[in-house]
Formats: sequence, C-alpha cells, structure tokens
Amino acid sequence: MNKTSTAIHLRFDIRASSLPEYYKERLLAASHHLITPDGVVIIKAQEYRSQEMNREAAVARLISLIQELTVEQKSRRATRPTRASKERRLASKSQKSTTKSLRGKVRRPE
Repeated sequence: MNKTSTAIHLRFDIRASSLPEYYKERLLAASHHLITPDGVVIIKAQEYRSQEMNREAAVARLISLIQELTVEQKSRRATRPTRASKERRLASKSQKSTTKSLRGKVRRPE
C-alpha cells in the first residue's frame, strides 16, 4: 500500500505575486478552471511517486498556464476574395450545372 503522501497542492496568489501588472490583469480576467474567483491558482500534482518530482511538475504546469493565458492573440484582418478566385468559383459552378443538367432523362426526337 502507498502510505506516503506525495501529492502537491500548489497555491499561487496572482495579486500578491511579483508578476508585471499586465500579466496580473490578463490572468485575473481569464476564466480558467484552475483560477478561483479570489485570484488564486490551485494546481494539484500527483503523477509521480516522489514529492519533489510532483513539486517540479506543479511549477512547470503553473509556468505553462501563465504563458498560455498571457500570449497576445493576433487581430484578424478582413480580406476580400481575389478576382481570379471569384472567376474560378463561377466557372466551377457553371461546370457543375452543366454536368447536372445532362443527367436528366434522354428524350427521343419526334
């Protein structure tokens, strides 16, 4: 039986941390399941059999969480389709229309 307690609960208070203000704002604004409404990140690590390894894993997960939530998203720039792409689309539509019109019943000339 496993009788030693090797799990780690890492608690990281965002407001009391020495992170830059920009990072704090981004983390507090994010709605993530690891961040409590009070602004505390709680990570439980229990994948390894030694407490030291679990501690390192929890810190690594905290670092990756901070990096993931503070990355700046590129803003989308609206674009228009080119003239050539419009022409290709219309040509393909007319080709399909022709193909489908030829699928009808064959009528005998009278």
